[in-house]
Amino acid sequence: MINERAIEEPSLRITEIFCSIQGESTRVGLPTVFVRLTGCPLRCVYCDTAYAFKGGEKFSLEAILEKVQAYGVPYITVTGGEPLAQPCCFPLLTALCNKRYQVSLETSGAMDVSAVDPRVVKVLDIKTPGSGEVDKNLLSNLGYLTPQDEVKFVLCDAADYDWAKTFVYEHHLNDICHVLFSPSHGQLEPSLLADWIVRDALPLRLQVQLHKYLWADEPGR
Repeated sequence: MINERAIEEPSLRITEIFCSIQGESTRVGLPTVFVRLTGCPLRCVYCDTAYAFKGGEKFSLEAILEKVQAYGVPYITVTGGEPLAQPCCFPLLTALCNKRYQVSLETSGAMDVSAVDPRVVKVLDIKTPGSGEVDKNLLSNLGYLTPQDEVKFVLCDAADYDWAKTFVYEHHLNDICHVLFSPSHGQLEPSLLADWIVRDALPLRLQVQLHKYLWADEPGR
């Protein structure tokens, strides 16, 4: 006989759940509910969510779904930290999809995405040399990208730009999914990156973090 008390309901450690404007990705500008999971094994030099490395509060899947539903918004982004560092992120993604939300996952290039529900839009952040974590990129993840997915490169300088440009062409990323180049906020001027992209006629999108221009003094929005 199964001891029901011994069966624990899946739970995740959550830093915050909030509704805001999507500041990145191809869904930029859309009202979106963000579910920010706690914890990350990486330490990128430009990280703007270090407050999510520790702490947080445990939530059951049911509690997360209730909070998300209360906002009445169809777009959901699961982010971190690094959300896939918590194994229960996978059932959360599936549960959100089953509720017919349009779900995206913001994840580093360091965690295996093979088990991510195929209905989820994967936004894969490939780490550049300037991030300090380039050696953490899991190249096998590229094999799980689909046309709905996105690959993002956060660039700190011209060296990062050249590295990312080479990476895109070597792996034919522009033929697989959406590709976005984003300037590291406060390190690389967006206008300079725009000039480089136009000069080289790159088949990809320039991305700025819209929320940092809308709410510069309010981290986490």
